[in-house]
Amino acid sequence: MPTELSLLMATAASIAFFHTVAGPDHYVPFIAMSRLGRWSMTKTAWVTLLCGLGHVLGSVALAMVGIAFGIALKKLQAIESARGDWAAWALTAFGLVYCVWGLRRAYRNRPHTHGHAHSDGHEHVHEHVHTQAHTHVHSAKDGRMTPWVLFTIFVFGPCEVLIPLVMEAAVRLDGAGVTLVTAVFGVVTVGTMMSLVLAAAYSGRSIPLGRLERYSHAMAGAAVFLCGVSIQCLGL
Repeated sequence: MPTELSLLMATAASIAFFHTVAGPDHYVPFIAMSRLGRWSMTKTAWVTLLCGLGHVLGSVALAMVGIAFGIALKKLQAIESARGDWAAWALTAFGLVYCVWGLRRAYRNRPHTHGHAHSDGHEHVHEHVHTQAHTHVHSAKDGRMTPWVLFTIFVFGPCEVLIPLVMEAAVRLDGAGVTLVTAVFGVVTVGTMMSLVLAAAYSGRSIPLGRLERYSHAMAGAAVFLCGVSIQCLGL
């Protein structure tokens, strides 16, 4: 394997790994939604995989358009920056809406007591939740749009470091080399995302929420909201 190709592939792998780990938006939303949104591990894996692929392929497509039409790197980076702002605001808005929905759900599902008097004069009080059975039956239906919202955000969300890497590879290598460099970047990015998400999601299942259980959706939304805010404010 030519030295130049080996160097670019190694660079792609290292950049992909550190870029993914340094960006909380690559894993926090999935970890939060998996644990607090009560996703199965299978659903968590599939959603993370599809969002990761969409995230990488969206930027690959833009880079290929730039190469095909000779668009300058600065212009492509400006487009990626605009996409980044849009994705961060979309993630923030989604988290806020989901949090509000979760709070409303928690309020409706709040436990309360009722007193009952029997004919023999005995009285007792019991605690129950009116919407518990209804909420349980429809929990999957209530959250079925969430993966698609995340997927849409990630498809339009940029992978900023990929475009200059692909364009550098296009200058120095042939088509096969560009494909290999891009594939290495994609595999490492998605693989790192899935490793972080699945490890944290599996570990988090052993943490009991107790009385906070009914606020699980609200907490998931809050985590996604804070993730979006951190991207906007800190440039993560």
